[in-house]
Amino acid sequence: MQRRNSGRGNVDPRPLSLSYDDFGHADCSVILSVGNTKVHVAVSLQDSVPHFLRGKGRGWLTAEYAMMPTATKTRTTREAMTGKRNGRNVEIARIIGRSLRSVIALDVFGEKTIVIDCDVLQADGGTRTACISAASLALSKANERWIEQGRVPCTLMSEPIGALSAGIVDGQLLVDLDQEEDMAADADFNFVMTKSGAIIEMQGTAEQQPVAWGDCVALKEAVQNALQPFFDL
Repeated sequence: MQRRNSGRGNVDPRPLSLSYDDFGHADCSVILSVGNTKVHVAVSLQDSVPHFLRGKGRGWLTAEYAMMPTATKTRTTREAMTGKRNGRNVEIARIIGRSLRSVIALDVFGEKTIVIDCDVLQADGGTRTACISAASLALSKANERWIEQGRVPCTLMSEPIGALSAGIVDGQLLVDLDQEEDMAADADFNFVMTKSGAIIEMQGTAEQQPVAWGDCVALKEAVQNALQPFFDL
């Protein structure tokens, strides 16, 4: 096993740190640092649902995702200033939302909407996966508070979820790619998984040449092991 620029082994995740409720008025919020990637995720419960669910007695979960202007080395312009949605941000928001809906009992808390607000404070690869993991942690804590407040009747999540990237760089299988590794990858994947190891979503592409299925399986197994520190937070 070779050592990476960060000093990690091939299948080691980046260092993690987590804090709750640093600021804001959300029902729960977290700041999760995964190496040099830092995200803020806030969870709120609203007493309404989208129009397509009105009168059906079911709840909903939706997510929003944005990069802070100085999250990257080159400052980006806020969407509000451009007057149009960034396609990448919309895609990632949808991934976050559907990943969490897969483990939420939407039929037990009435016509309410869980809103997940994800903001990338600093980006160094793996921002979408960090947001998914952070959202699961924040939602679990918010759920405990809603039960205490009588806003929901029970635990809504069937089990925690986490997400992590993996890829092939110079013929080596690596887990939790930083930006430099991601740019150099021959193939890269994002895995969203439950704590028990079931796959919710797998996104991947070969950048240079086709990827053998055996390598995909090896990447999945490496990610499953590397996710354990997230579930232990």
